[in-house]
Amino acid sequence: MNLETAEFIRTHARDDVRELALRGTKNPAVNLPFALDQIAGRQMAQQKLPSWASVDGVIYPSHLSMEQCSSEQTARYKARLLTSLFPSPQSFADLTGGFGVDFFFMSQTLRRATYVERQEHLCETARQNFKTLNLDAQVVCADGTDYLRTMNPVDVIFMDPARRDDHGARTYGISDCTPDVMALRPLLMAKAKMVIIKLSPMLDWRKAVADLGEQLVSEVHIVSVGNECKELLLVLKSDSSTKGELVCVNDDSRFEVPLPLTHVTPQPCGAVVGGLFLYEPNASIMKAGCFAEVSARFGVAPLAPNSHLFVSGQYVGGFPGRTFSIEAVTSFNKRELRERLRDIKQANLSVRNFPMSVAELRKRLKISEGGSNYLFATTLASGNRVLLICQKATGR
Repeated sequence: MNLETAEFIRTHARDDVRELALRGTKNPAVNLPFALDQIAGRQMAQQKLPSWASVDGVIYPSHLSMEQCSSEQTARYKARLLTSLFPSPQSFADLTGGFGVDFFFMSQTLRRATYVERQEHLCETARQNFKTLNLDAQVVCADGTDYLRTMNPVDVIFMDPARRDDHGARTYGISDCTPDVMALRPLLMAKAKMVIIKLSPMLDWRKAVADLGEQLVSEVHIVSVGNECKELLLVLKSDSSTKGELVCVNDDSRFEVPLPLTHVTPQPCGAVVGGLFLYEPNASIMKAGCFAEVSARFGVAPLAPNSHLFVSGQYVGGFPGRTFSIEAVTSFNKRELRERLRDIKQANLSVRNFPMSVAELRKRLKISEGGSNYLFATTLASGNRVLLICQKATGR
């Protein structure tokens, strides 16, 4: 990066990138596309990678790559996971290095860490960034699969296989990703004591465990941030002699249950009336589908088998999700709806196991978004469709 480009980046660090792109620059020495990527990247990093954004000299990739890379929060989670499962790891290899966010945080306390990436420009960026961020690590420009075949054994291997095919379309099956973890299983387990695989949150984790082998998968972690499911992590150990565990994480909330999950369907509640408490599981619980375990652990009853909403007569603290007090319940009879919603002009609307979308129902109810009221449209075990009028509950 020449001095003119560096000065342009410093001068316009807080400017709107779209306006900068339209305005351009009269200085031909400025590498404008690169400068715009750096300005946009650092602005995004202030939210996504705050510790990197606080350091001058970090090189950022294109906007799409910044959107797709791990956040600092999820990368730090993987770092804690690594040391909790392997208290004193000495050696670590990331075979799918990419932008290097996961590698950077996971390798902080290790004596020997190797970043492997087949794209030279990413390797060069990683070399510069690790030096800028004071990380002593080996950067290897090579195909991860080829490197795996010849590498010395390490304590931990991390892989984040690409989830797009040659045409750019998303893939969700393990065997459709690159590298193919399914085909590499024997070699991975021969080269490491533990393997952590990051997969798409869209993947069916049960099928992933079955495909990889229940005897190999020691833990499944479903990680959400701000109630948005971000990634699925599978931990493989060749000597996994204990029962597997499913861990559902959403920010600071953590819910752990042993694998395999129970298949006992809890009894749905009877009549739903005002005065009850309503519980909505977080995104990781929803993804995991461990509703019977949630019901048993917290003593809450499902509204219906497919609603994924729960109720109780008493407030239950520590529930992994949102808790509401049910103020009123109404059917979808026009007269009753009109009476119950007479004073509600604004509300946060959700639908669960209900034949209409939020947009369709909002149009029918003529209620704008927002406010302190929460409306849940759902179908009870009896088949009756109801609207639950709620307020957020606080501990008591």
